[in-house]
Amino acid sequence: MGWLRRLLGGDRVDLDPGRQQALLRDVRHSYGAHARVRFPDQVDAITRLLSDDDGLVVAAGIVCEAAEEAHADLQFQAQEVFRRTGRRLLVHRRNYRPLWKEAGPALRWPLGALPSGLHPYAQVSAAVTVVGTRADRLDRVTDPQPFVVRLFEVLDLTTTGWEFGRVRVDTDSVALVERLTGTAARVLAAMDDPPRLPPAVREMMRRNHTVDVYDPAGPHVVGRINPGARLRETLLA
Repeated sequence: MGWLRRLLGGDRVDLDPGRQQALLRDVRHSYGAHARVRFPDQVDAITRLLSDDDGLVVAAGIVCEAAEEAHADLQFQAQEVFRRTGRRLLVHRRNYRPLWKEAGPALRWPLGALPSGLHPYAQVSAAVTVVGTRADRLDRVTDPQPFVVRLFEVLDLTTTGWEFGRVRVDTDSVALVERLTGTAARVLAAMDDPPRLPPAVREMMRRNHTVDVYDPAGPHVVGRINPGARLRETLLA
């Protein structure tokens, strides 16, 4: 509980919950799929907006909220599948890959339509960037343990979406995965007692397949990515 000792001790920081709520409202309503701005530009703007300690708290909360909403959506989808077909689907947060391997065509990717309006390539990607940039301060404003668990959950959902959920692998999606992976590495390095990598991430790291990366605005392939290799390079460095 080193983060709590620092929070209550000499490294205590002044946080403003009211300002955090105002920042969160701004990030929710001014950005996302409805904004007529490219996702990379939205990420840059949100990152600047959340540049202090209150912004760091908001950013960590956005990542956790996205993971919570995605999990709730998958549970609802599993219940709907059971209601329609009698087929039981198990939703395990620590590893979504078995669920998607079994039922991918019957599921919709939950990160693409979060009820809060958070978008994975805008607010979530920016929030991950904010935390990665200031990973050494995360334990001064919040507990990094639940954050990194939810971060890996979003990473799992994104890569399984590529493989089983018909999610298009474009430069915005790849940027999210790169940010998730880089931030995970930096947060783990700053933790006193970092958790083990979750099963879904370890499984991906054992793989060595390459996929095409598309232009978000068109049908053209603009590159390739080997997810397993990128995870190994970043998380085992």
